[in-house]
Amino acid sequence: MTERTVDVGRGISLAYEEIGTGEPLVAVAGLGQQLHSYPTAFCEALAERGYRVIRFDNRDAGLSTHLSYRPASFGAMLLGRFPEGQYDLSDMALDTVGLLDVLELPDVHIVGVSMGGMIAQTVAAEYPGRVRTLTSIMSNTGARRVGRPALSTWRLMAGKPARTREEAVAGALRMFRHIGSHGFPLDEEFVAELAGTGWDRDPSPAGTARQLSAIFRSGNRTARLASVTAPTLVIHGDRDRMVNPTGGAATVRAIRGARLETIKGMGHDLPKGAWPRLLDLIDSHARRSSDARS
Repeated sequence: MTERTVDVGRGISLAYEEIGTGEPLVAVAGLGQQLHSYPTAFCEALAERGYRVIRFDNRDAGLSTHLSYRPASFGAMLLGRFPEGQYDLSDMALDTVGLLDVLELPDVHIVGVSMGGMIAQTVAAEYPGRVRTLTSIMSNTGARRVGRPALSTWRLMAGKPARTREEAVAGALRMFRHIGSHGFPLDEEFVAELAGTGWDRDPSPAGTARQLSAIFRSGNRTARLASVTAPTLVIHGDRDRMVNPTGGAATVRAIRGARLETIKGMGHDLPKGAWPRLLDLIDSHARRSSDARS
């Protein structure tokens, strides 16, 4: 497992890692998250099932390219006012496809969590030949009235950005105590480690704001999702305070043939207690498609 950085075109470089060999499976990270938000042990468990897992930092996160313009304020995002050069989810999807090109992968299984699910959906909609299967986890369609954060979550998100590593760790613990999986034990040691590593790799909050602007700028993607042809699995927890479970239900309605699996007690994280179910769902979905192709 060696981290590398490659040019994926249009002035964007992405940092990525590969774990295992076998059928390629690309894991797309969520808002402000980095490649290690997919825990190494989780990726290794997928690798043991026969997958070549590729996890990476999206643009404006981790060790990938960061843009230099000042991000829009939250109020401006709500009004649809963005600075010149603001990218959207289609640009982030093209980054992902650029990584596939560099790795000479014609098509892959693609898994995305939260914003990563939005990016994965967009790859499947705009580059259908590149996606063997799509697994969208705790994500939504961008429609206004579904998949919205709870008001209490908005209040936490509106807090001041961390200025130190200690503040970043404390803020992550505060957030995941709120949005995490209340039906499973919270691994506070892992949350603290994830936040600390994230700060060490990328302490700038501006990238997360630009990624959030990309979500707002992309708007309602429901109509585009009708063009997804890849076999699609939607996974959502029933206790998600960041992306309401209505977001998963809307995704299933938008993509022809998609199926929904609800994990009781899961919130907006990947708790270890849910790993066996998550791994089985991702693996069986990919295998069912592979069997159909052969």
